[in-house]
Amino acid sequence: MPGGVLTGWGSAVPPTVVTNADLERRLDTSDRWIVERSGIRERRVGGTVGTLAAEAGRQALQRAALAPRDVDLLVLATATPDLAVPATSARVHHELGLSGAAFDVNAACAGFVYALAAAYGALATAAARRVLVIGADCLSRLTDPDDRATAVLFADGAGAVVLEATAGDDSLLALDMGTDGSAYDLLTCPHGGYLAMEGREVFRRAVRVTVESATAALARAGMTPADVSLFVPHQANLRIIEAAASRLGIPMARTAIVLDRTGNTSCASIPLALAEAAHQRRLAPGDRVLLSGFGAGMAWATAVVRWDADARP
Repeated sequence: MPGGVLTGWGSAVPPTVVTNADLERRLDTSDRWIVERSGIRERRVGGTVGTLAAEAGRQALQRAALAPRDVDLLVLATATPDLAVPATSARVHHELGLSGAAFDVNAACAGFVYALAAAYGALATAAARRVLVIGADCLSRLTDPDDRATAVLFADGAGAVVLEATAGDDSLLALDMGTDGSAYDLLTCPHGGYLAMEGREVFRRAVRVTVESATAALARAGMTPADVSLFVPHQANLRIIEAAASRLGIPMARTAIVLDRTGNTSCASIPLALAEAAHQRRLAPGDRVLLSGFGAGMAWATAVVRWDADARP
């Protein structure tokens, strides 16, 4: 059965930066309050899911040295599609000039790992040989600008990776996914409305499910936290990340953090952090990477993957 390897990555954020100082001028908040509770200092807003996803995907294809027509499948993880119909992946497919199929995945902030699972499945069944996986969201469109509880958190961005079939070892070493539908109302957004969140309960559950899911995935991979080269968690809140990393026994020096500059970008947050780590040469061929996301639903997903992208020039 064919496996898959990671061969490219890319990222995109809007040019507009909103700092904590900008929010201080219009909300009952402060830079200190925001940083202490979330770790966020600034965030990017603007653009559309389609344009951001296309830019991240274009970069990933370039780094993988692939032409758009070489791609057999596009899987786009997003909770904020540009339109109700059609899927935003169709627009990105056209914008990039891809071949093959395309579809959207919505598992909120766990969506990128769910999309990875779908991509590896397509490779394993020979339904595709090259898959472009993108996580992209424009949460600023769903955020009440006057709500200090959410306006300081959510932002926009996109990240992407390329997976290619191989006759050798699969780079997906283990996977754990789940949903607790009884908690679906902890983080919601009605049609035409704004995001609403029960922050304390989300925090409590997020730490627990991240640790439990990551522990399960590592066990399936026959690994311990000491074997993890880089932990790339969903970038929701620095305190959540620190608590989860501490309980897992993974030092912050081996944890990827971008939310201080990007805010919470939902489906985009894991690939954005992964792309920055690759840019900074924090990853080398053969490294074991732990990707873990949680979000509305409450959905969670963790993947243990072997990094291969730097093996290409």
